[in-house]
Order: sequence, then structure tokens, then C-alpha cells
Amino acid sequence: MQRVFSIANQKGGVGKTTTAITLADGFARAGARTLLVDLDPQCNATSGLGIEKTAEHPLVSGIPIPQAVVQTATTDLWILPGTRSAADAEVLAGNSESESRRMEEQLIRQIQGYDFVLIDCPPSLGRLTQIALTASTEVLIPMQCEYYAMEGLTQMIQVIKDVMQRQPERLEFGGVVLTMYDYALELTHEVDKEVRDFFGEIVFNTVIPRDVTITEASSHGKSIIDYAPRSHGARAYVELCLELLEKI
Repeated sequence: MQRVFSIANQKGGVGKTTTAITLADGFARAGARTLLVDLDPQCNATSGLGIEKTAEHPLVSGIPIPQAVVQTATTDLWILPGTRSAADAEVLAGNSESESRRMEEQLIRQIQGYDFVLIDCPPSLGRLTQIALTASTEVLIPMQCEYYAMEGLTQMIQVIKDVMQRQPERLEFGGVVLTMYDYALELTHEVDKEVRDFFGEIVFNTVIPRDVTITEASSHGKSIIDYAPRSHGARAYVELCLELLEKI
């Protein structure tokens, strides 16, 4: 059965795009046909894999997604690139309800043929995130281990619940992954406990550590698994992939 993940959090800088890129790369390296969809107007998922931004986003132009995807350097990994057009980005972010439904239908219909699809959402609760959630079977929430980690999360959960009500039995909570985890900081352990007390079993056992090579990897247009396979960050993301695969 196909699994479609929205990687979402209304806060920026929590490791959302890095998680989307690395999980997609990890699934593909495990032999699964995988598609990464860049829905963030910043297009960091696109540049993070060394791919050129597209002139027109297929969700705006109506170009069939199978014609718009690009093969990456990793076997079995394709990406639907983000747009470099400010006009397209504006349309994507501020589309009407009818346009949202059209985009949702296009995503759902035209991403068949992949074992895994990962959608990198913008750091907002706007239409793009709601489109992604509607097209998804699971939502993953990366959460940085910082003082304000839980801030605004109630709104995020409400948006997810609203989509769940509109799409009964399609979308479910895939889990919360703690990122930028610093074992030496007492605050990190306090946030860890608070998040696990709040979310319970849907928090992944695997945590993603602070690792400078993760930042370096994106600047080289590679995933951390490709750039520094023996790093702490790469090992953590491989363990997260395995944890997700065990949920099948």
C-alpha cells in the first residue's frame, strides 16, 4: 500500500525539509520507488538535492505530475521541484477553495506508482499545508528540542483533525520526531519529557541529534546519508527510516 507523508510544522527551522529529504533518500536506498514533493515556496527541498527549481509549478500550470518529476542522483528517488516563479508561489500560497480542491485531486490522482511520497510543507497552516495533508495518509511533525517547541502546536493539531474529518480513514498521525537533540543540555531532556507526556506513543524512539554535517550536506545538494554516511545524523535518520518501515 502506498504511503504518503506530509512533513509539517508551522514553525520554521525545525528540520522539516532536512527530514523530508533524508527520509526520501533513505526509502529510495532501501529499494522503494520514492517521490519527494516540494510544496514550500522557499524550494529548499529542491536545492537540497542539487536540483534546479522549475519555471512553472505543475499544480499551477496543470502539467501532469509524471511529466514534471525529475530523477535525482539516488536510484529510485524522484522529485517534483519547487517553482522559482514568484507569481506561481503566490498562487500556490493564496489559492481559492476551488483551486485548492483541484490541486488536491491532481496530487492524489497523479502520484500513483510510488511506494512512498513525502511532501515538504511550508512553515504555515495555510492552504498549501492543507492541500498536502488532504493528499496524505500520514503526517510527521518534526519538533526542535527548544523552549518554545510546543508553541502553536494546538493550532497545527486542529488543522490536522479538520482534514481527518473531511477525509475519514485516510489521514492519520504518523508521529512526532525530535530534532536538533543535544544530549548535553538539560533543556533538551525537559522538552523530550514534555513532548512524550503530551503525545505519548506517537513520538518516535529515534531522535535526530545536532550535527553540523547535516547543515553541510544541504549546502552540497546532498542528503546527509549521501554526504556523510557515517555521521551521527545519518545513522539517526537511517534508524528513523527503519522505525517507519516497521509500521507497515
